[in-house]
Amino acid sequence: MTDIKIADIRKQYKKGGLVDDELPENPVELFRKWFEEAVESEVVEPNAMALATVTGAETPNVRMVLLKGLTDNSISFYTNYESQKAKDLGAYPVAACTIWWAELERQVRISGKVEKLTAAQSDDYFRSRPRDSQIGAWASSQSRPVANRKELEANFKEIEEEYEGKEIPRPDDWGGYKIIFETIEFWQGRPGRLHDRILYQQSAGKWNRQRLAP
Repeated sequence: MTDIKIADIRKQYKKGGLVDDELPENPVELFRKWFEEAVESEVVEPNAMALATVTGAETPNVRMVLLKGLTDNSISFYTNYESQKAKDLGAYPVAACTIWWAELERQVRISGKVEKLTAAQSDDYFRSRPRDSQIGAWASSQSRPVANRKELEANFKEIEEEYEGKEIPRPDDWGGYKIIFETIEFWQGRPGRLHDRILYQQSAGKWNRQRLAP
């Protein structure tokens, strides 16, 4: 097998740039634009994001989740309230996330305080999910040990049979969170590693913007 020289792996970025005079005052406008362009460009999983939390032992913890909502002041995602990420958020209700659109050579970083969505909001989203996903939410005790794959499949089949021909309700231990925007940073790859980095920070209800060195 050929040895891979990790240090030699590199890519020249040249698909775009961020012009200071063309940047909006509100970063959510730019985020919406970039997200729409990611969808239109058929980026693989355009709503996938790496979510970072802090454990009760004050160590970092990160995993991929799916962004499922965007408002003027927050983004949202859903999970099991007994999962490790939920335990982390219970101990420290803050989070950061990174969205990477490789095909567009773009990255967005977001951080802020975290709050649970209302039960009504979680109910609405749960009803919109495919039936298999609804069953999966009941069948999987997320982050907890299972004996083997067969146990998961047996749990799924049991729930499937229990609710055959019936509407599946949202489990009490499943729902959404929102990250309330405090910082949003936009990164656009540029040639020679002179990438564009534009950081927006909330201060007294207003957005402050500055360019960062790459």
